[in-house]
Amino acid sequence: MTKKQHILSNLKDNYLFAVIRGSSAEEATQISEAVYEGGIKNIEVTFTTPQADESIKALSKKHAETDMVVGAGTVMDAVTARIAIIAGAEFIVSPNFVPEISTMCNTYGIPYLPGCGTVTEIANSMATGVEVVKAFPGGILGPDFIKNVHGPIPHAEIMPSGGVSLDNMDQWVDAGAWAVGIGSALTKGMKENGLDQVKENASTFVKKYEELK
Repeated sequence: MTKKQHILSNLKDNYLFAVIRGSSAEEATQISEAVYEGGIKNIEVTFTTPQADESIKALSKKHAETDMVVGAGTVMDAVTARIAIIAGAEFIVSPNFVPEISTMCNTYGIPYLPGCGTVTEIANSMATGVEVVKAFPGGILGPDFIKNVHGPIPHAEIMPSGGVSLDNMDQWVDAGAWAVGIGSALTKGMKENGLDQVKENASTFVKKYEELK
């Protein structure tokens, strides 16, 4: 099994992706730790977070021997992708498909999950070696998007991000989602109740997924 295949296998087994957006690298790290304590193991630190690479580096170093898989999100160019990979990111996610990022990730044996909203974008990304695409924005595309894509391209692996909730996770799972990305729902109530609320939110999503498996 190649490095890339090993990472993809771990990501799929974990299934739930926590999309982390912090006001600072320190906050992103704290939120990530709380989410991990709640049971979500795929941690996507987005580059909308200032100095996101510092958070990725800290998490990667601390959890090197654990089942946490740390990656980078909102990666818009190949330079940022390389910065994230050097910091320790094991997967790269972007809101759109950027061929240069795909090339960079392939060079380092790292999975690239680009945001795609059409069959053309999915096909173009797969032609560069992309194995899993992100259905984005998931809240607009909806679970039927996956079913419709699987008609002509049954081997396309698709992970929704954005629009995934406790109420509709079953629809995404039933539609054949490879995994699901969860964002703002994880930090709901954090301002009032602190990081314990984040941990509880993550745990609730994990329990819901266990029920659906």
